[in-house]
Amino acid sequence: MSNTTITPDMLLAQMRSMAAQAQGAQSQGLQANQETVNGQSDFADLLKQSINEVNNASQEAKRLTDAFQQGDPNVQLSEVMIAKQKSSVAFEAMLQVRNKLVNAYQEVMNMQV
Repeated sequence: MSNTTITPDMLLAQMRSMAAQAQGAQSQGLQANQETVNGQSDFADLLKQSINEVNNASQEAKRLTDAFQQGDPNVQLSEVMIAKQKSSVAFEAMLQVRNKLVNAYQEVMNMQV
C-alpha cells in the first residue's frame, strides 16, 4: 500500500473540486472537459494501484502458504505468518478506505446544490 494517507476531509474536498470542474467543463467546452477527465483518472489510477497492491500481498501470502504446506525448505513459517499478516492488514486498510469513500459519496449526494 501507498504511504499516502487520505483523510475523509481530503477526499471530500477532492470530490467537491471534481464536481466544480465538471460544472465548469459544461460551460467551457471540450478542453475543460478533457482536464476534468484527466483529474478523475489520476484518482482512479491511485485507487486501482492500491487495490492491485492489496491483491499482490494476498497472492504472495497464498503462494508462501502453499509452498510451506508442500514442504519447500526455502520457506520458513515466520515468513508465511508475516506475509499473511501483511495481507490481512492491507485488506483491512482497503476496507476502511472503501467505507470512507462510501461515506464521502453519500455525503456529497445529500448536499443541496
